[in-house]
Amino acid sequence: MSIPFASQHTPSFPALLHHLGATVLVSTYQAGQLIILRAQNDVLNTHFCGLDKPMGLAAYKERLAVGTGYQLWEYSNLPAVANHFNDPVPHDACYLPRTVHITGDIDIHELAYTNDGELWLVNTRMSCLCTLDSAYSVVPRWRPPFVSAYDLSDRCHLNGMALKNGKPAFATALGKTDNAAGWRANKASGGLLMSVPDGRIIASGLSMPHSPRWYQDKLWYLESGAGQLCTVNPKTGARKVIAQMPGFTRGLDFAGRYAFIGLSQVRETAVFSGLPLTAQAGERHCGVWVVDITNGETVACVAFTGSVQEVFAVQVLPHRFPVLLEIDDPLVRSSYSLPDAALAEVAAPDPMAVAFEQATHQHRERHLEAAIEGYRQLLLQVPEHITARFHLGVALADAERWSEGEQELLKVIALQPGHAEAHNSLGLCFASQERWPEALQHYEQALAADSQYAVAHMNRAMILLKLGRFTDGWEDYEWRWQTPMFTAFSCPQPRWQGEAITDKILLVHTEQGAGDALQFARFLPMAAGRCKKLVLACTDALRPLLAGVEGVAEARLPGAVLLDSFDYFCPLLSLPKVLGITLDNLPAAVPYLHAPDYVSVPHLTADKRVRVGFCWAGSATHQNDAHRSCPLPNWETLLTSPEAVFYSLQTPVSGSDAALLEKWGVINLEPELTDYARSAALINQLDLVIGVDTSVIHLAGGLGKSTWVLLGPHSDWRWLLNRDSSPWYPTMRLFRQVQPDDWRELMARVQRALLEITAINTEAR
Repeated sequence: MSIPFASQHTPSFPALLHHLGATVLVSTYQAGQLIILRAQNDVLNTHFCGLDKPMGLAAYKERLAVGTGYQLWEYSNLPAVANHFNDPVPHDACYLPRTVHITGDIDIHELAYTNDGELWLVNTRMSCLCTLDSAYSVVPRWRPPFVSAYDLSDRCHLNGMALKNGKPAFATALGKTDNAAGWRANKASGGLLMSVPDGRIIASGLSMPHSPRWYQDKLWYLESGAGQLCTVNPKTGARKVIAQMPGFTRGLDFAGRYAFIGLSQVRETAVFSGLPLTAQAGERHCGVWVVDITNGETVACVAFTGSVQEVFAVQVLPHRFPVLLEIDDPLVRSSYSLPDAALAEVAAPDPMAVAFEQATHQHRERHLEAAIEGYRQLLLQVPEHITARFHLGVALADAERWSEGEQELLKVIALQPGHAEAHNSLGLCFASQERWPEALQHYEQALAADSQYAVAHMNRAMILLKLGRFTDGWEDYEWRWQTPMFTAFSCPQPRWQGEAITDKILLVHTEQGAGDALQFARFLPMAAGRCKKLVLACTDALRPLLAGVEGVAEARLPGAVLLDSFDYFCPLLSLPKVLGITLDNLPAAVPYLHAPDYVSVPHLTADKRVRVGFCWAGSATHQNDAHRSCPLPNWETLLTSPEAVFYSLQTPVSGSDAALLEKWGVINLEPELTDYARSAALINQLDLVIGVDTSVIHLAGGLGKSTWVLLGPHSDWRWLLNRDSSPWYPTMRLFRQVQPDDWRELMARVQRALLEITAINTEAR
């Protein structure tokens, strides 16, 4: 499992970028990323672009070059394309991939553009400097005099190049050797800095020198093995240490009086062992440090943690907020640049097409009011623009202005009765207004126009299941695998359809969220009864708990399932369809989930008050989260009730929410909630669980715990309609909002219900 990227920066780092009007581009071949460090107000914004082993970087006018493992990518800045990006702030540059030159695996280190725009490369494996030609992989132009021939054996680890007066003038290498990888024998002190083209050795005895630069009439370089920024007199070889850095220095660029220096943590491997830096005490960092070259003081820094541990190159770009597009970005297909002569003959764009593109761009960026206004202005001029009217209806629906969206979409199908997408969007409008028959009618008309319209099948499934029409609903629900939101499990084995396979092994795999897995785990014993052995593939957080479900012979992580270890497979949420589940035969006996005996969790308080666990939010990425989650401040009156003791089952908990919990005397269990087995063991000690629609309430329901669910508008299909109980969980009580998003009134009802319980508990004491 990869460790996520994280970073910390001094306030001075974004402030300095803002002052310079600049951005810093960082390559890290170890993480396979280009990282753009941009100032966004008072914080640092990071933008990522994935590449295979990105190393050397060079910028020249509106061009950017990136060397990778075996390719050289060149990008061009098209400022007009940057206008498509306004979130989080307007962008002032957009670099699009222009050419990819296949060099072969030559371990491209540094790059530089000469004054005439020619690109030079440090070809480390062949121990030479080279240029490009479309007829060849590379064209060797210079090698150190002590290297007798070209091969791919990395004889001296030539790694750095500096230009002077627009031409290659200096180079660094890790050893004066002519044997295959000969530099490794004396890597700690065999480094050298040479002049080009004569090959004169300016300085030797260096510890892994990198990144030579000619700047302000001085020759700079990084003595990486010692973690230093240095200058050297190119005539005498006299060296001077300007700054000592807390890491392996590699990657250097300048802006004004500031040096931007890349730092790597340095792993304890054979390559880095024995360096002066590794012998020094103190923590080594990865990131970008900024040094004032007038006094050698560090004035700003950003430290990377997690997935990024090594930096290769650092390049300052003269833009405040640029973006770099990956090759499969849709804007790459639709963006063009032409010579000025050709531009003079380009036809003026259709103003209606421009207006439509601007409105759809606002729509894509979720600036819904601006999009709606744009579509309406366009329709004032061209009322028959059916595509703009359809998009207007969709934008109104996205803004939850259902009746307005309905009216526009009805106009679309009046003009084009077979417009499947308009019928589907009308279905959403009617469903959101709880006009179920009309919603179903329009989904059916969408499918009459296009029987393979998977999204319409899925939307119809949600209505059918909400209405309790499970047989038809499960059938439509299988279309989820044809929608863009789902990726089907791929294997050569056949999909199980519910038949008896008593001599075969069945693999059932979880899908979607943890709550779905916990809810549908009830069907695993039924499936196990029809096969020889049932193997469950699930996430690490679910595995300790679901391994104990009746009928599960083995619970494995998806990556640990071998293709020859099963005969059939079935997605977990497809089990109700293949098992013929309806409301009449829905298995609802609880508990069907059990905390493993071996799990050790803290013993909750012996307080004789009612013990109540609660959770207030689900995943922020859920499409209905704005209505599903109940912000913590809404809970204050309930949580400060003296008749109960409250335990937070929420994870993660923000700093501000943690402060509220502490203020209200709530016990925050977040550190203990590392997987669902531990959560189950803690919930077993509670009297009641209250929460919004999240995995926690499915866990509590599956454990047979008394559970109260708080439901907002447009609640999920599984809670059905107009009922305060659930056929899925007999110990569950549903509290539904009377008015959309009115959590205050709902919470008042919850508090009254809790008072009834606490009164009974007080009498019993």
